Amino acid sequence: MLEILYQDEDIIAINKPHGLLVHRSSIARDASEFALQLLRDQINQTVYPAHRLDRKTAGILLFSLNKDMDKELQQLFQNQQVDKKYLAILRGHAPEEMHIDYPLKKDNGVIQEAQTDFKTIAHTELPFPSGKFPTSRYSLVEANPTTGRMHQLRKHFAHIFHPIIGDRPHGCNKQNKFWKEHFEMDTMMLHASGITFKHPKTQNNIIINAGIQPEFKRVLEILNMENSI
Repeated sequence: MLEILYQDEDIIAINKPHGLLVHRSSIARDASEFALQLLRDQINQTVYPAHRLDRKTAGILLFSLNKDMDKELQQLFQNQQVDKKYLAILRGHAPEEMHIDYPLKKDNGVIQEAQTDFKTIAHTELPFPSGKFPTSRYSLVEANPTTGRMHQLRKHFAHIFHPIIGDRPHGCNKQNKFWKEHFEMDTMMLHASGITFKHPKTQNNIIINAGIQPEFKRVLEILNMENSI
């Protein structure tokens, strides 16, 4: 049963678990469950995804309940009129805050502008050596991507040498191996935690928040950062 965060006659939002695809894809033939079909069956109604989340990313996923609203919500995302917030656990001690302005290349070679702002919520470390360092350092951050490019946060954090824990292929292989061997954890630590937009029909300000999924919570507890959010 999917957790429903918000619902009215035109819009519904769920808290997508890590590892769940939004819809069927030829890229992931191993998957047998999809958010779109699960939600459709759960509410017995056709749904239309307003945006995308990576399979590995958890958190808020917004759907329209009719084709008219689908067009309206798609337009909001295209016009960057949706404020999105994410929580991520990164390798290393990230800056207190930062604006990343780093263009990203699509699969067809087209370059797109891409901007992300983030602030660091907490720093921590584990008593395990990492490369030339005697400990392994980590940061919990809140990120606000102002553009919505494919794998934007994953690529931007890798670009500043603070990759997301559990990310493949943009992450740190040594850290990913460490978390899998020591804690049996291979989930990507990225969670879509908040979304704000103006309802196209009512013009009301809609604010939706999503609690972290169990595996994200477990990693925060391992890092002694569970009280940071």
